[in-house]
Amino acid sequence: MITYNLFGRVFGTEAKKLVRKNDPDTSRESAALVDSGRLEGMVYEAIKKFGDKGCISDQIRAMYPNYPYSSITARYRALLDKGFIVDTGERRQGQSGRSQRVLKVETK
Repeated sequence: MITYNLFGRVFGTEAKKLVRKNDPDTSRESAALVDSGRLEGMVYEAIKKFGDKGCISDQIRAMYPNYPYSSITARYRALLDKGFIVDTGERRQGQSGRSQRVLKVETK
């Protein structure tokens, strides 16, 4: 795991937490290569830029058009579990026409 420390928040997830028990060995190898600390930090910083109004996934993904979908969206769960971001309960329409949750940085 590679960690990224920003203002006292430590980003990064152990590779074993990025795979399921029944995943093939190739998934485990790939998980070990993911720089989750850097990715979590990037997503956190992107969400933070939207301030109190928060943002939806489409807005975050638009900031990182050269990254695969899952490299960005997989970071939300870790950031939510760590209490770094919150789901506001609000929903906004995404580009697909479907509702997306509004996320924002937790300002404890």
